[in-house]
Amino acid sequence: MGRASTARDTKDGEFLELVSGRAGHLYRSACLLTSGDTHLAEDLVQETLGRMYVLWRRSAWRSGRSAGIENPGAYAHTVMVRTFLAQQRRRSSTERPTGDVPEPAGHESDSTLRLTLLDALGRMPARDRAVLVLRYWEDRSVEETAEVMRSSAGAVRTRSSRALARLRTLLGDSLAELAAR
Repeated sequence: MGRASTARDTKDGEFLELVSGRAGHLYRSACLLTSGDTHLAEDLVQETLGRMYVLWRRSAWRSGRSAGIENPGAYAHTVMVRTFLAQQRRRSSTERPTGDVPEPAGHESDSTLRLTLLDALGRMPARDRAVLVLRYWEDRSVEETAEVMRSSAGAVRTRSSRALARLRTLLGDSLAELAAR
């Protein structure tokens, strides 16, 4: 085996380590972005990891580093949100296949609350969903969210405020009732 082959094997091992450590969190975030559509979430994570692998391999040929990416896990989330937003812009129709969402074992009220929230997120525009997931699910700062969404911090603050107001309107009194159970 040559040095190039050994370097590639090492780089592939590092990539597999990133995937095994971050895939679950990517999937959970993707489920929220896709309003609970587990099939679309899986596709989104797969496409994200494919794009990350291409970047990873290119960087292995150049410098043996991850092309200056200080936090590959956070960068993977950025790639995923940008991929999601690009897919939403490209969609020629809003037709979506539906099916039963698999529910993990848990309390009945937790499942009902989760489904109610996913339904409300599904009725929101894609950029509103993205800002809510980034800010409140992933707990990113306004500046980080602005960078991921390629907008200004002020636009993120405005969109966050309006998206939360829309979510409250969509949920109405049902959220308080479900949370009280």
